[in-house]
Amino acid sequence: MAPSFDWWAKDSHKGTPVVVKMENPNWSMVELEGPSEEDFLITDSPSRLGRDKSRNKNAKQLTWVLLLKAHKAAGCLTSIATTMVSLGSAIKRRIHSGRTDTETTDIDRENENPTVKTRFYTSIKIFLWMSVLLLGFEIAAYFKGWHFGAPHLQLQYLLATPFGFKDIFDSLYSRWVLFRVEYLAPPLQFLANACIVLFLIQSIDRLVLCLGCFWIRFKNIKPIPKQDAVADLESGENGFFPMVLVQIPMCNEKEVYQQSIAAVCNLDWPKSKFLIQILDDSDDPTTQLLIKEEVHKWQQEGARILYRHRVIRDGYKAGNLKSAMNCSYVKDYEYVAIFDADFQPTPDFLKRTVPHFKDNEEIGLVQARWSFVNKDENLLTRLQNINLAFHFEVEQQVNGTFINFFGFNGTAGVWRIKALEESGGWLERTTVEDMDIAVRAHLHGWKFIFLNDVECQCELPESYEAYRKQQHRWHSGPMQLFRLCLPDIIRSKISMWKKFNMIFLFFLLRKLILPFYSFTLFCIILPMTMFIPEAELPAWVVCYIPATMSFLNILPAPKSFPFIVPYLLFENTMSVTKFNAMISGLFQLGSAYEWVVTKKSGRSSEGDLVSLVQKETKHQRGSSEPNLDELKEEIMQQDQKAKKKRKHNRIYMKELALAFLLLTASARSLLSAQGIHFYFLLFQGISFLLVGLDLIGEQVQ
Repeated sequence: MAPSFDWWAKDSHKGTPVVVKMENPNWSMVELEGPSEEDFLITDSPSRLGRDKSRNKNAKQLTWVLLLKAHKAAGCLTSIATTMVSLGSAIKRRIHSGRTDTETTDIDRENENPTVKTRFYTSIKIFLWMSVLLLGFEIAAYFKGWHFGAPHLQLQYLLATPFGFKDIFDSLYSRWVLFRVEYLAPPLQFLANACIVLFLIQSIDRLVLCLGCFWIRFKNIKPIPKQDAVADLESGENGFFPMVLVQIPMCNEKEVYQQSIAAVCNLDWPKSKFLIQILDDSDDPTTQLLIKEEVHKWQQEGARILYRHRVIRDGYKAGNLKSAMNCSYVKDYEYVAIFDADFQPTPDFLKRTVPHFKDNEEIGLVQARWSFVNKDENLLTRLQNINLAFHFEVEQQVNGTFINFFGFNGTAGVWRIKALEESGGWLERTTVEDMDIAVRAHLHGWKFIFLNDVECQCELPESYEAYRKQQHRWHSGPMQLFRLCLPDIIRSKISMWKKFNMIFLFFLLRKLILPFYSFTLFCIILPMTMFIPEAELPAWVVCYIPATMSFLNILPAPKSFPFIVPYLLFENTMSVTKFNAMISGLFQLGSAYEWVVTKKSGRSSEGDLVSLVQKETKHQRGSSEPNLDELKEEIMQQDQKAKKKRKHNRIYMKELALAFLLLTASARSLLSAQGIHFYFLLFQGISFLLVGLDLIGEQVQ
């Protein structure tokens, strides 16, 4: 008689212990013992011995494996639950301490018409409530048996049994289906098809730009200055060193003024050949005194630097630059280099840009590329870096190489002063004075050069609030400019190809059509097709083409490939702000002329920090005025108090409303088993929810 086996009897267990460590720290380590040889000993025939031994061994191993898998699954579930609880707590804290974007300051009330501001939000809320009501209606119909796999099946069923309904609800739902088939689906499908065509045109443009960038890399095409110009620069004072004016416009930017002034004062250029203008529009007396002191220190070090302050801040940055160019001594200079307050040019910046002007009288602008000291600070800065890397390496480089025209970026560029004067100088008519002067210079026949290998470091906005305001200005300004410049473009003497490029590609396709179809197609039409399934969006429109475009966009920043999905979702999320800004600029609404200085944190690279430390060491030889020392101490105390203040976040109502709209539509898509549409709507809705609760980027004080 075969002996009985007691697997879990401790006395008979002498197996090798196996230690399994779970990934979840909430679970303790578990010690399991594998079976020993004695567990398989039986006193019977050899064949039966082999069979029973194998059977018992397999059963024991299976039990052991299942136990491990169950333990690991429990650990994963606990980890997910903990994460969800933490996320819920964070959302609760954010909502409790947050302020909605409807809370405005006195300045906001002056610049914005409340009726105009709420009109867009009201439209989104109407779509949201409609979707909620329709979702309830569709769920009720689903449990009544009205669930079909495709729209044409619904229509066939209704036409086959027009009077076979059981109750009032069935009759009502059948009339609703016939109504949407007859009246709602055709216009929605027409609008969807129009947006798809625009989407395809914009995708083709993006593909052509990428092919152009690939060709530039393959052929190693890049602007090369005259050989004698480079040799002259290296030869000494008798070489090619034209007079250069350096301008730094700033306004209430006490976080960054020191590093920008230090960077331009350390430019490797003969002292007698360039002059620095600090154009301060600050209305804060403390900031004014600090910038004055910094300028005074560098003057003592031998730098040719001047401080200019405007009492009346008319025209914002354009008015500031225009005022500076009216100085009498500007006529002695041939070129002007412009840097925003957070830009830190390398010492050889002028030596790598100015030589391109020599013996080439057609060149009006040399633009350098931006690089970012805080691109890895948080998820928001990483996503911005993807966008701007594509803008500079693909858009700017391709346009500069093949058509010698692109939009001036407002900073990190060198202008020929003659080109500025012939183009009409700085105008205060829009919030994108940099694009304005570039368009007018191009219409006057001036050519531009983009240097992809010359970088100038700057900062990216680290909070969503700052980034949102920046993007609003960047997308409303071009539409203002388009209205103003269209007659001039049509009447200009440039070729028809250049007119087509400027009107259709530069303005309409990349500044108007892109935000229009992004918002309309993915935030309005796609959710509506869930409730009106007779109008369809193909899967390649929802998934494959956007994924391909995101892949192309991320190529210039290959280290950002892990963020390709968040980038796609975030770009669609930002389409709300861009669409609203585009409409404001196109129709000259109240917020189109709003100018808000982008909030900066004053981050520097390691090299800049070393130079600043050396600079401070040199400045210790001089002494500051007593009142400035007291002022610095007071500022330090204020900064310490500010750090102790509780930070808050904004709750963005438009983004939240669209989040619930998309999530409602994703729930409706489950009823008709639309797989790819469900996943897109779900993740896009979550993206809107995170942005609406300001869970991306830094909080603000």
